[in-house]
Amino acid sequence: MAIHPIEFRYGTEEMKQVWSEDNRLRCILKAEAALAKAEAYVGLIPEDAARLIEEGISKVEIARVKEIEDEIHHDMMAVVLAISEKCDEEAAKWVHFGATSNDMLDTATGLQLKEAIEVLEPKMKGLLAVLVRQAEKHRETVCAGRTHGQIGVPTTYGLRFAIWASEVGRHIERLNQLKPRVIVGQMTGAVGTQAAFGSKGIDIQKKAMEFLELGSVDVSNQIIQRDRHAEFIMWMANVATTLDKIGVELRTLQRSELAEVEESFGKKQVGSSTMPHKRNPIKSEQICGLARIIRSMVEPELLNNTLWDERDLTNSSCERVVFPESCILTDHIINLGIRVLDNLRFYPENIKRNLELLRGLNMGEAVMIELAKRGVGRQEAHEIVRIAAMQAHEEGKHLKETLLENEAVKDVLTESEIEALVDPYKYIGTAVEQVDAVTDKLRKLYL
Repeated sequence: MAIHPIEFRYGTEEMKQVWSEDNRLRCILKAEAALAKAEAYVGLIPEDAARLIEEGISKVEIARVKEIEDEIHHDMMAVVLAISEKCDEEAAKWVHFGATSNDMLDTATGLQLKEAIEVLEPKMKGLLAVLVRQAEKHRETVCAGRTHGQIGVPTTYGLRFAIWASEVGRHIERLNQLKPRVIVGQMTGAVGTQAAFGSKGIDIQKKAMEFLELGSVDVSNQIIQRDRHAEFIMWMANVATTLDKIGVELRTLQRSELAEVEESFGKKQVGSSTMPHKRNPIKSEQICGLARIIRSMVEPELLNNTLWDERDLTNSSCERVVFPESCILTDHIINLGIRVLDNLRFYPENIKRNLELLRGLNMGEAVMIELAKRGVGRQEAHEIVRIAAMQAHEEGKHLKETLLENEAVKDVLTESEIEALVDPYKYIGTAVEQVDAVTDKLRKLYL
């Protein structure tokens, strides 16, 4: 019986496979095989034993591991016994030799995190590619900029997408930076001293990680320190927040009163069970909702670094939830974000309407700056335009009209100059150049 929405509603099969019970066991078994091979390499156990252990590992079945765990109530020891059953008596003596449970469990987590990142990274680049394409396509699409929910000076849709693309580019940069800190394993024994391995401990750990293609911790106690994992969870929370921010903006722009952009809406799609006309931004809303869950995982993983002495078990149960849920939901909303952004519908007539909605009031800055350039003090120019803007607002006039009624303005600017200054399409500064610079940079770096 499916209970959690991840089981039937959210997530991709590829990411679910990474965190599946079968893959978890496979990663633990790979760690056990790597340990045996490394111990044989340094001469701590017989080479034949390592070979037979690896062969036995290939025959271990999850059903038998569960059966043993039901008897002994220790998940890792159940794996050790299941491997031992598949080896001859001599080789079985050397299974898990010198290791502690978390050498296998945390190293297996390192393998799973590596696989998870291999799923997420190309999708992040896919998200970036969509944003870059939209930025380039709309580099000159002038629209109303807004601050505090109010219309401000003009901006461009290209600049909006470029800003989001730049942010996603930084997330990809951060991911590359954190990989060496997160994709690691350990073979350090009971409390991190490697005492059971004798003088060979450092070499065993190094060689085992080489076999697994993982980084090797510098030091640890019984577990790999959770600042590493917390960094990755925080990275996913950061990505989720970027998608949340984009989703909020798209939902705002899809409001009936604005209607500048819209999520794709299928021919047979239903928006409401009672209001047949509805075209709701449900994908963006889902992104925003699930982003809350991903962000909520940050504190538990930070707390998983504050354990008793060389370790306790409070992190274990917590991470059985934190790691898979964070990865599966992050993967899910990245995919959703790509679909939403790649299929946006723009309404140019509404973009134009909203840009011109204030009848020139949003162009006050342009007039103020020009007055200042012509010798009127900046503060005096601000007051002149403010008074003209308030008059236009109260009397329902275009800003151009009240400016032309102002003697201080008429002494400096002609009617044609005022006309040009209140043209929103002529006041986008270096927006196009900024978009071109950002998209060119991101293409060279990541696409």
